Amino acid sequence: MLIDLHAHLSHPDMLHQHEHWGPFREFYAGAYNLRVGKWRLALSTKEVLANRKKGAESESLESMQARRADPAYRIHQMDAAGQDVQVISLPFHLTMYQTEKEFSARYARHVNELMARYCSAYPDRLYFWAHAPLNDPQAALKEIDHAIGELGAKGLSMGGANLGGLELDDEALYPVWEKMCEYDLPLFVHGFNQSLGWGDRADQERYEITTIVGMMHDETACFWNLICGGVLDRFPDLKVYITHGGGYVPYHLGRFEATNANLPTVKNKKPVREYLGNFYFDLLTHEAPMRQAILDVIGADRLLYGTNFAGSDTVREMLTDGIRISDEDRAKIEGINAMNLLRIPPVTSVAERERPKSPVALHL
Repeated sequence: MLIDLHAHLSHPDMLHQHEHWGPFREFYAGAYNLRVGKWRLALSTKEVLANRKKGAESESLESMQARRADPAYRIHQMDAAGQDVQVISLPFHLTMYQTEKEFSARYARHVNELMARYCSAYPDRLYFWAHAPLNDPQAALKEIDHAIGELGAKGLSMGGANLGGLELDDEALYPVWEKMCEYDLPLFVHGFNQSLGWGDRADQERYEITTIVGMMHDETACFWNLICGGVLDRFPDLKVYITHGGGYVPYHLGRFEATNANLPTVKNKKPVREYLGNFYFDLLTHEAPMRQAILDVIGADRLLYGTNFAGSDTVREMLTDGIRISDEDRAKIEGINAMNLLRIPPVTSVAERERPKSPVALHL
């Protein structure tokens, strides 16, 4: 069974919720843009822009939004990619941690109920990660109970750093970690664009560095702050899934160990490597040798499958192809680990699908 745990839902009903923050989808400077406050992200591909310059037809915004709102189209694309199950999350440009607390709580409630309705069309194949207003931990507790306890979310999605000014070792977030231990479900940690909160400078960033580099920085900061801040000693049952190959963690694990041992300010009671049992990573890198390195360093028991489905840099080939791996470990990464971690039952109503023969085009 193939379960994709990193799959975003860009739904039109997530838009136009705040007069300043939006989010908005607009046509600007020759391309479709996502705008959050004054920050913009061009969504049109170079191919679409080239066709527009040539006078060729491109899909209308209305048609694009209708397609994104239809869970049947998502299932069609999952079938094409050989995926049995997805656990979806909102795009991480839309965390709204930088907004006023009242709005971030209202937006989280709206997003969770929207994702729950979307998934209900295919309840054996679509699940979702809860979103919570973590800039207001007490409001987040209420939303976690609503999203997980009432709507059936499979864990909590969150950024890796700067949750409205809070870092993950802040004691204000302790009730959130306690709540997730009670539910025995993981955190899904995914960096977000920190330039959202830059105010008037938000549209001045060049080359999307706070996304391309910053997301992995935030995810690595999550690992470091949870360990060095003593959070995992206080909450030893906390489970944390860090996407994008674990940020920079697998590649510099030895450096983290050596540095931690020499820092007088750290609160962890054990060596860094002994906390790996709290963490899961995926194989979401774009080169097979890098995926091989993650497998060799971390081991199959702590690895999950996530492709950034619906993102502009989606990995379209099978993540477990092109690496040295046993059939047993392949099965763990592609589905067994996720089934155990998130308590996902096997799909019995869908015929066995063949592994894709070639990379799949995902027009989302």
